[in-house]
Amino acid sequence: MATKKTAAPDVSLWERVERPAAPRAGLTARRIAEVAVAVADAEGFAAVTMRRIATELGVAPMAAYRHVSGKDDLLALMVDGVSAELVIPDDVTGWREVLRTFAVRTRDVTLRHPWMIQLPAPLFVLTPTRMAVAERQLASLDGLGLDADAMMAAFRTVASYVHGATQSEVALARFMEEHGWGSGDETRRELAPQMNYLLDTGRYPVYRAYAHSATRKDDPAWAFEFGLDCVLDGIARRLEI
Repeated sequence: MATKKTAAPDVSLWERVERPAAPRAGLTARRIAEVAVAVADAEGFAAVTMRRIATELGVAPMAAYRHVSGKDDLLALMVDGVSAELVIPDDVTGWREVLRTFAVRTRDVTLRHPWMIQLPAPLFVLTPTRMAVAERQLASLDGLGLDADAMMAAFRTVASYVHGATQSEVALARFMEEHGWGSGDETRRELAPQMNYLLDTGRYPVYRAYAHSATRKDDPAWAFEFGLDCVLDGIARRLEI
């Protein structure tokens, strides 16, 4: 049976948050979201339920529902809270540095909160803080002679690179953890029989050269920033900015 929602369906979550009802013993939507983030950080997003959060807060589930009408609202509040870590300082100027700072911070935030990758569509959750972060990036591109479509495409290209790169990094870390492998060297040792067979077929000479000569296999931060600079260089060249 679906849980009855207490909030009117035509009232935005953010309107309710910004004009909340009188708090009950310090219980607020933001506090509920903070606890939910802590649970997700420790145990993954699947562990986040309204009942679990109410238990952590020491309140009845219906008390939590007075502030958060369901898991969709809770997810939005969690994403908004975490997105505060993405706010770009005022002293960062220039489109390239603004977008680069956003990208590096997003990777850092995702590694601190890997459950973000598990969400169905975190990029499309509309929240005030996510909108403010996007606005900051778009504003850095404004006034450079780009039309609205080009500005948005440049912004989304960087965001898409960041999402894909961090998703791969988190997935690899989860794969290693599931197998009990604590380092890149250990992972390569465990996978060596399969890799050696494939490389010894002679069908992958460039990959073989990489395997024997690469020195940054375990430096994901370098790889991320190298790829990011390639993306930014491409935007600069394509848009002549």
